[in-house]
Amino acid sequence: MAEAMFLLMNHTANGNSRTIRMSDKDFNRLSGFIQSELGIKMPPAKKIMLESRLQKRLRLLKLNSLGEYCDYLFSPEGMENELVQMIDLVTTNKTEFFREANHFDYLVHTAIPELIKTCEAGIKRKLIVWSAGCSTGEEPYTLAMVINEFADRHYKTCPRNSLSGNGFDYLIIATDISTRVLEITKKGIYKEERLTPVPVELRRKYFLKSKDRTKGLVRIAPELRSRVRFRRLNFMENNFGFREPIDIIFCRNVVIYFDKDTQERLFNRFYRYLIPNGYIFTGHSETLNNINVPLVKVAPSVYRKAR
Repeated sequence: MAEAMFLLMNHTANGNSRTIRMSDKDFNRLSGFIQSELGIKMPPAKKIMLESRLQKRLRLLKLNSLGEYCDYLFSPEGMENELVQMIDLVTTNKTEFFREANHFDYLVHTAIPELIKTCEAGIKRKLIVWSAGCSTGEEPYTLAMVINEFADRHYKTCPRNSLSGNGFDYLIIATDISTRVLEITKKGIYKEERLTPVPVELRRKYFLKSKDRTKGLVRIAPELRSRVRFRRLNFMENNFGFREPIDIIFCRNVVIYFDKDTQERLFNRFYRYLIPNGYIFTGHSETLNNINVPLVKVAPSVYRKAR
């Protein structure tokens, strides 16, 4: 989530380990729970995938059947200790820096200037941008880079080559349901090869190279990391718990895994947290057509909340 998606790969045997099969009853219990609690469609065609993904947990927990696993998962102890493990196993995350790059151009050339004009976002109060489904952090850190570059170009109260201070204030909220990817996001450490989409001047300004050059690792500069706040969040929660008004929401390549009713409920929740004239960016493969939510399309996969 910038994309949390279900694995579609077929099961491959792991050494000589025995595959424990899943009954239709157990699949229905798990798939129903995944759809109701996580919002993600889980049709019968994904039974083998789910069965495959859970084999590792059975071995670690020393359980003999997926029926035993279901009993444990749905117990109070399992809900506290195992739920996040199950979520991490059945989801994977695909993202990259500057993915669908035209969105970031629209953000700094149109969306932010309009919000400055209509409500002085970033001037009289922080501009708040929510990366909803942030995955391993490439999206929120890209947002931080491009917004900081915008601030440095247009507001001159900050020292040269420093991150913005008093001139333009902003915060990125990064959320995901997976605790595993949030830990990666918080650290902000990436393989150097993942920086290919990042312009050279931004690599020099916002990434620190590891002292051990053989590792091929870089880390987001601490000043930029300080602009991002991290939270675990499940889209199926009724209350997202934000106290600040949200100016811009990036929720891209996430809702394609939800059914239409779930999409409609989710975007109406987004709508409630968004300020008047605020923006929502979706993935290029996603559309709000035939979804009942009062958002106006202003550009390809970009929507705005009417007053």
